[in-house]
Amino acid sequence: MKSRAERYYRKLMNIEELREYCLSKPRSKETLPFGPDTLVYKVGGKAFLLVGLGNEDLRFNVKCDPGKALELREEFSCVLPGYHMNKKHWNTIVVDGSVSSKQLKEWIDWSYELVVRKKKTKRK
Repeated sequence: MKSRAERYYRKLMNIEELREYCLSKPRSKETLPFGPDTLVYKVGGKAFLLVGLGNEDLRFNVKCDPGKALELREEFSCVLPGYHMNKKHWNTIVVDGSVSSKQLKEWIDWSYELVVRKKKTKRK
């Protein structure tokens, strides 16, 4: 039987899982526009997730509806205003085990869908 600490650490998403999940999205691309230390995942040329590679802990920025962004920051201690981003539209997610990988993926999905939806609206 696994100890509580082993169960806790096992559920943390790592950079490879994050990368694979982002690249599994239709038409997503991995780019390095800010140099070799920041991965930027884009769809249709627009960013939906940024992740720094030099951090001790895994943290990433996702786009979010402004009202929802504030709500998430109030509800979850791992959700912070977007680091080096427009804090109205971006959240930084700290992968500290306080939320499940399923929840993290849901926030990534929201970000991806927000960018895709905005691209479709602009085309009309």
